[in-house]
Amino acid sequence: MLCRILSGRQARAKDDDVDTDALPLAAGPDTARPRRSGAGASIGDVPAPPDEAFTVLAADGYPIRGSIWHGEAHGPVVVVHAATAVLARYYARFAAWLAGRGATVLTFDYRGIGQSRSTPLRALDAGWAAWGALDAEAVLAYALERWPGRALMAVGHSIGGFAIGLAPSSVRLEAIVTVGAQFAYWRDYAPRSRRAMVLKWHLFMPAVTAILGYFPGARLGWLEDVPRGVVRDWSRMGPRFEASLETALDRAELSRRHSATRARLLAIGISDDPFATDAAIARLLAYYSGADRTHLRLAPGDVGTAEIGHFAFFHGRFSQSLWPLAGDWLIEGRLAGDAPGRIVSRSERRAGGA
Repeated sequence: MLCRILSGRQARAKDDDVDTDALPLAAGPDTARPRRSGAGASIGDVPAPPDEAFTVLAADGYPIRGSIWHGEAHGPVVVVHAATAVLARYYARFAAWLAGRGATVLTFDYRGIGQSRSTPLRALDAGWAAWGALDAEAVLAYALERWPGRALMAVGHSIGGFAIGLAPSSVRLEAIVTVGAQFAYWRDYAPRSRRAMVLKWHLFMPAVTAILGYFPGARLGWLEDVPRGVVRDWSRMGPRFEASLETALDRAELSRRHSATRARLLAIGISDDPFATDAAIARLLAYYSGADRTHLRLAPGDVGTAEIGHFAFFHGRFSQSLWPLAGDWLIEGRLAGDAPGRIVSRSERRAGGA
């Protein structure tokens, strides 16, 4: 699919509630940014702003907006796929750090979220399948078109790690890193938290959505507002993603797309993350049957902290301890010999579907 860029204005982002609007812009569009020293993610304690904003049209015409940090001229291109109800700017500090290691990094908001919220949510019935098959696909195809000949890679957080494989262009990926990636099948939740999570996400969230036509997450302090289609998918999710959807997209084709991916895939799970248990990550990895898969399990104590959970991997305080796991996998093609955590499983690619 040919993606059309609609705007190339430069942009700024926030991360960890730090406003970068007062910072001068760095390099312009398509200008290689010099490698930064140290962590490479910030000027002092403030994250480096993106070099450029972009807008692409998905196959159905919906505009998807995001930001770009330029790395080295011949470095890989990495597309970051967000978690549900999380703004793309949440990953700005990580994106700038990865650009400091030489990658050109793109973040984007799914339809209905952040900068890609261009219609009232009550009028938007988008679900997880659309976020992957349409929105992620639009950005991956744009990256392939704009930087031909450069290695294409992806990072996926939570549902973002599954959405990657829904995009037809994921077959062109050379490497993937997922963090806490799964698709919210309730039986895979951590036993100690399962009851509360089912009540919150599978009962309360859809009940409120049925009344309002969308889920007002921002008003309730539960991250961002969410389209009703995503709420429907999440609350009704079973052991097979494609069998649990209400979608006009071909379910069998959605399943086959994951198995067509041939990338080196590192799936990172955190022991205090109640969503991404070993069982949940194993269920995700079974879909990526065509990939070389490594499942790495971390405990907070492995990096000298009390907690990490589902979200904190991308906090700036882990730029020296956790982010190199992703950077080494993407840039160097491997985990460092002294990488924290333990390998749960390694699986080489095989023919056939999931």
